[in-house]
Amino acid sequence: MPSILRRATRAVAAAALLAGAVSSPAQGREQYFPLQSYRVGPYAAGGTGFFGGFIDYLQLVNLRDGGVNQVKLTWSECETEYVVEKGVECYERLKKGHNGAPAAATNPLSVGIAYATLDRSAADKLPLVTINHGRTDSTDGRVFPYVFPLQLNPYSEVSAIVNYIGQQAGGLERLKGRKIITLYHGSPYGKETIPVLELLSQKYGFALQQIEVPHPGNEQQSQWLTIRREKPDWVILRGWGVMNPVALKNAQKVGFPASRIIGNIWSNSEDDAAPAGEAAKGYLAITTHPSGTGFPVLQDIKKYVVDAGKGNLADPKRFGNVYYNLGVVNGILNVEALRVAQARFGKRPLTGEEVRWGFENIRIDDARLKELGATGLVQKLRLSCSDHEGGGAVRFQQWDGQQWKLVSDWVQADRALLRPIIERSSLQYAREKGVAVRDCTQEGSAVAAGK
Repeated sequence: MPSILRRATRAVAAAALLAGAVSSPAQGREQYFPLQSYRVGPYAAGGTGFFGGFIDYLQLVNLRDGGVNQVKLTWSECETEYVVEKGVECYERLKKGHNGAPAAATNPLSVGIAYATLDRSAADKLPLVTINHGRTDSTDGRVFPYVFPLQLNPYSEVSAIVNYIGQQAGGLERLKGRKIITLYHGSPYGKETIPVLELLSQKYGFALQQIEVPHPGNEQQSQWLTIRREKPDWVILRGWGVMNPVALKNAQKVGFPASRIIGNIWSNSEDDAAPAGEAAKGYLAITTHPSGTGFPVLQDIKKYVVDAGKGNLADPKRFGNVYYNLGVVNGILNVEALRVAQARFGKRPLTGEEVRWGFENIRIDDARLKELGATGLVQKLRLSCSDHEGGGAVRFQQWDGQQWKLVSDWVQADRALLRPIIERSSLQYAREKGVAVRDCTQEGSAVAAGK
């Protein structure tokens, strides 16, 4: 190859890397999803699985349905490496859309990046989706109109875990005198639940100890020696990435049974359990989205996307695993918001502000789940102006050495207990930031009147 041509080829390749992998050029009737993804680093397993499932679902809607009411979906990726500064840079680069296609919402899958772009999203009127994670008080849409911790906020997560432990003990009143240790990731994500766990400890009378594991979680020997000395009844594992299999291996070393460890929503995948080998057998974890390929929507993705050679996963064996299925669920909810908003604003590409209205009016019942092919994969969900979570339930699964097996029905968080705490925090944020609190009663009346 002539040297000039080689240099030109390299320049084109470099430009493509900087721009990310763009799905297709926009042509006037396209809706754009900017993806702050991460495919390298200690959290790559989560990023590749989640964004793989998200992209494959967008592909499915294009290939099977011709888009959403003939509006094609387009996207591009920007690598964050789970680093906050890079995530903010990606947000600024992608927020204005692509080739004329407006951005629908951002989905960074990172608490740190979500915190750093929260105020920017409000100023830019662009929804910030933090499915199953994020800042808990952003559940209050009166104060955080553009933030959506869909399905499960962190407080609901630990509340549901405590409710399950209560079930195993024969009732919440029997938690008195028990001992629970929480092992949490040393990041804003890991620290989010510290105050609500203290509240639950006081309410139910169990002894609580919360132990931090510094990022990324490779060193845990001293923490597990403490656990061996304290002999807790249960350990709640709030890990992420490499921290999870390291925790399970250390538990085995100190003789703590895996069947008394409950992983949270970011400690619940095959990529968390399998690398720990025999140490993971019996390990419990919560989930909002079971693994598996039998759901009709997964079968459609296989037929229209994967078998057509257009799947996003580098390793096809990960199709249908926990991280991948969460990406599919996230895709379903993003597209559902767009579809709901189109019914109100018109069957065309929409602004972020219009898509935000769609998120607030998501109504997913049993009939809609069946239409989506997602019965058993997604919980029933009803969002509103004031409630940007909408669900708050989890199921429990147990690792049998090869795969996850569901071992419970849906366990609901105590949302009535949590709501006043959420409102106190959100209203304090509103006072500090000078945010005007929305009157959801009036907004609901305006919608009912068709305004």
